[in-house]
Amino acid sequence: MLLAACGGQLGGGSNSSSGSNNILVGLVTKTDTNPFFVKMRESAQAEAKSLGVQVEALAGKYDGDNEGQVTAVQNLTAKGAKGILITPSNSSGVLGAIKQARDKGIIVIALDTATDPSDAVDALFATDNTKAGQLDGMWAKKTMAGKPAKIAMLDGTPGGTVDTQRHNGFLQGFGIKDGDPSIVGSAITNGDQEKGQTGMENLLQRNPDINLVYTINEPAARGAYTAIQAKGKQNDILLVSIDGSCQGVQAVKAGTLGSTAMQYPKKMVALGMKAVVDAAKGGKKPSGYTDTGETLITDKPQAGIDSKDSAYGLANCWG
Repeated sequence: MLLAACGGQLGGGSNSSSGSNNILVGLVTKTDTNPFFVKMRESAQAEAKSLGVQVEALAGKYDGDNEGQVTAVQNLTAKGAKGILITPSNSSGVLGAIKQARDKGIIVIALDTATDPSDAVDALFATDNTKAGQLDGMWAKKTMAGKPAKIAMLDGTPGGTVDTQRHNGFLQGFGIKDGDPSIVGSAITNGDQEKGQTGMENLLQRNPDINLVYTINEPAARGAYTAIQAKGKQNDILLVSIDGSCQGVQAVKAGTLGSTAMQYPKKMVALGMKAVVDAAKGGKKPSGYTDTGETLITDKPQAGIDSKDSAYGLANCWG
């Protein structure tokens, strides 16, 4: 049920003199294929080497694979990990395994996605996903400049905290609510490029006048753009997303993506691993929520909306 990153345990490096090389930190992501989570694993490997600890990276088979994540947490608990960093696919489905880990004294930190309830973990290091959605929504509203919107919503995984926050944030930023007549269709993509393309193809078939598309993340946006381009509508549809990968910022620069709200997964992992190691060495246990930042990237800035251009984005993508 699990996929191990880079052969399982990573790290150690030459810092064994620090006395921390027997510390194991687990990283459990939603998948091991989404570029966002690939960046997290890369960051975990680099931090493990720097801190002189071991890290084992595991993932579900797909976005929404709760059972895979439960098994991962249980395996890391059995191995005696000092801390577990997790991006929950299901914000409530993994709570039992997390409680078992915490009952054994293991520090559990959520990254990117909050648990439900949020205090089921020791701490959360994440994007303010509601704000990220709001930035896209506000920018899209001003960019439409009064033109009647016909919106397609390409959502992620139903019930997921991140999916709900980004969806609601975009609508808030645009100034509408679910059920508004300007929303002409929606599709579930699970944050997947292929599903994004299929969803967009179906929506365009039913609603050829769509002129604004919200996407849960950049893989879904790439799929959507493929479908849009195939219909020759790339100049008629405004596309917005959330992620801020280097590939996504390049799409902003190329004009295929109007805006993207940049996240900082490398920072999430670095802060989480340092917090675990500090606590394992007798320091203060981490607690509460730390906003790791969100920056709107667009080459078409709008008055009153904080944003940075693609040059900034390329210099800072997924830092």
